Amino acid sequence: MTRQEKNKEQINEIEREEKNKKIKSIIKVFLKTTLILVILGFLFFSYTTYISTVKVQVREYRITNNKIPDSFNGLKIIQFSDLHYGTTLSIDDIKNIVKMINDREPDIVVFTGDLIYKDYKTTTKEEEKLTKELKKIKAPIGKYSILGDEDNEEELTTIYNQIDFITLKNEYDLIYNNDNNPILLIGLSSLIKNKQDIEKGYEYFKSESYNSNIYTITLVHEPDSSDDIINSHNTDLLLSGHSHNGNIKIPIINKPISKVNGAKKYNNDYYKINDTDLYISSGLGTPTGLRLFCRPTISLYRLSNK
Repeated sequence: MTRQEKNKEQINEIEREEKNKKIKSIIKVFLKTTLILVILGFLFFSYTTYISTVKVQVREYRITNNKIPDSFNGLKIIQFSDLHYGTTLSIDDIKNIVKMINDREPDIVVFTGDLIYKDYKTTTKEEEKLTKELKKIKAPIGKYSILGDEDNEEELTTIYNQIDFITLKNEYDLIYNNDNNPILLIGLSSLIKNKQDIEKGYEYFKSESYNSNIYTITLVHEPDSSDDIINSHNTDLLLSGHSHNGNIKIPIINKPISKVNGAKKYNNDYYKINDTDLYISSGLGTPTGLRLFCRPTISLYRLSNK
């Protein structure tokens, strides 16, 4: 072998070694990147599924309106919504939620629909445990519920009765507190299912002795029904759920990545529509199984006429 041939072979050997080094370097970078992405993916999944979905926040609001009777000044209303039991919440989570509600000593508690996830079949034992825990909710003036779009009316009405909640199915109730000046509570079933029944909830205003200045609270599951309600009827406060405030939000701009039918227009936690306050609970469970930058909430409202 000539010197020239030996030099060429050495050069080829050096080139092969450099090529192998580059390949090994690329493989190392790829493996490190893949490992980092897997870890980040696992952390993201764990946070959005097992932490963000159960880390409940209590939002407190002061509701001021001169139509509120003196006897209701300082009264506390707690709203919870969209448990979707069978997705992210366990019985232990329900126990914690009930404790959080009772620790705040509400006068009235309202639930704005979707108790059990529509695709989840509860066992008799689960229903008994769920009923037992929800029955522990304390509210001396009253506990009320409405039906959401996922609620099975026959099944849920039985459960609500067992836990001492009054289910308002396009109905109203006059609520008194130590004197003869009531407030009006109206409950509308899911308007996706029952659009034609809105008028039944407002029959109080058709009675001969109605008070046109009565402070009125309306419970409605889907917030996008608000415009139809406000355009046709007087209501001072609308409490809604359904939207989950988006489940997954883009930080800073506070916008949801996706919107559900019935909450396309109204999906954040608060809107002022004419003279009506609309508050939307982000719910406690989630049918998607994920939450990000959108914690599950219990809402506490303090009424004031000053």
